[in-house]
Amino acid sequence: MLKLVQKFLQINRYSDIKSEFKDLFLSHPNYPSLFAITDSFDLLSVENAAVRVSKEQIVDLPSNFLAYFKEELILVEKIKNGVRITTLKKGSQKLSYDKFLLDWNGVIVAIEPNNVVARENLKVEYNWLKYFLPLALVTGLSFFYNGFNLFSSIFLVTSVLGLIVSIFIVQQKWGVKNTVISKFCNLSSNSSCHSVISFNDDIANRWISFSDLPLLFFSASIIAILVQPLSSAVFVGFLSLLAIPVVVCSIWIQKFEIQKWCVMCLAVSFLIIVQSVVWFSSDLFTLSFNFSTVFPYVFSLLLLIPIWASVKVMIKKMLDNENSLKELKKFKRNYSLLNFLSKKVKYTKGFEDLRGLNFGNKNAAVKLSVILSPSCGHCYKTFQEAFELVIKFPDKIFLNVLFNINPENNDNPYKAVVERLLTINRTTPGKTVEAISDWYIKRMTHKKWLKKWHVDAVSMMISQEIQKQYDWCSMNNFNYTPVKIVNERLFPNEYELNELKYFLNDFVDEVQVLERIA
Repeated sequence: MLKLVQKFLQINRYSDIKSEFKDLFLSHPNYPSLFAITDSFDLLSVENAAVRVSKEQIVDLPSNFLAYFKEELILVEKIKNGVRITTLKKGSQKLSYDKFLLDWNGVIVAIEPNNVVARENLKVEYNWLKYFLPLALVTGLSFFYNGFNLFSSIFLVTSVLGLIVSIFIVQQKWGVKNTVISKFCNLSSNSSCHSVISFNDDIANRWISFSDLPLLFFSASIIAILVQPLSSAVFVGFLSLLAIPVVVCSIWIQKFEIQKWCVMCLAVSFLIIVQSVVWFSSDLFTLSFNFSTVFPYVFSLLLLIPIWASVKVMIKKMLDNENSLKELKKFKRNYSLLNFLSKKVKYTKGFEDLRGLNFGNKNAAVKLSVILSPSCGHCYKTFQEAFELVIKFPDKIFLNVLFNINPENNDNPYKAVVERLLTINRTTPGKTVEAISDWYIKRMTHKKWLKKWHVDAVSMMISQEIQKQYDWCSMNNFNYTPVKIVNERLFPNEYELNELKYFLNDFVDEVQVLERIA
């Protein structure tokens, strides 16, 4: 389902947020529901709609959308006289409107296309280029010093192809999702790479597993051929011939034991057979081996085995940590847990009368208040996260910035910062954002900020407001900063403030329920 929605985003020119969507979607407490998709779209500010429409409106629908077809979420693209649907099980297929309407339940998810065209092709080309260029450079240097040979070139090319397929096999073994792998492994109903690669999985925890062998074989072959092209290619061909019984055994297991084909395993087998045939059909197979011809390959293999064993452990730990993090995020994004950890503000009387710095929609369902101090190191991050939330969700969040500073302490040099911020907000509100950003985001020095934001005088009204905010904080024993309050409840310390975005729709629903009851 994830790949399907990511393709939907790509078609609508949202390629740059596909990875962000993956993180939000997989960690959503309602994964893999339709709500998890639309809620993730909302968090990414992708305008979307999930609605049920009559089947007669098919011609009026957008050029592409997600829909439920035969109880399965699919991607639909309108074409001439019909639609092209993409499913997880059967891939892409064309249907007439009549045939599509028979099994479509009328539910769609549509998004507003992105007006900014991403240069996706350029990115893809660059990604391939950064891997291809170093290999091409090393290959060129090797042939420059050792001389070009067609026999060696064939073995180098087949070994590179074998290494690429071997990497895909290891990814499949570890459960790493890859679009290329999925296409190869689902060519037919009789193919299942996972079943074959996971066969006899009891050896998976050993130092080197069976699925690692092609990776090590082809990697050592590439290094050896680049160091000593001709003699190493001859030795690799000889090893490929010795591996034929293993290839036959692999095919027999797939055919009779598992009764499923692994396309990638067959590709590796085919490359080994090709190398064997090329070696045997050449006039070089009669050459005898000595220490100098065998050494490059053996040295490469002995070097790669401990390196790969160490890297393998590190990657597996990283993948395990990533999976654990996803589960933790899913647990943490449960709104019931947030509610349980949120405590009511003890004394709310007078809170609405406090006049701080306001940003966003005053009628928003989420009322976020942050109580800061100009000298507090943690307050910089809190304000920045709060302000970014307002910028990203201006219609859903109203931000009120208050201050907790003793107005009677004239020795506090930071008292002037609060006085001037509140004065600027009252006299020239258009400059409030710049003034507070200079302090909390740009982190200007105290002297530089005071020089830039000079005010003529601080009115009695401003001093009284600072006193009111200080007294209210004292009444609630807020002798610390920052304090984060959402809809008159303390935002839990177990959460980062930027994680508030995960619960915006929940807060909106809660407010709507309370309004209906009232």
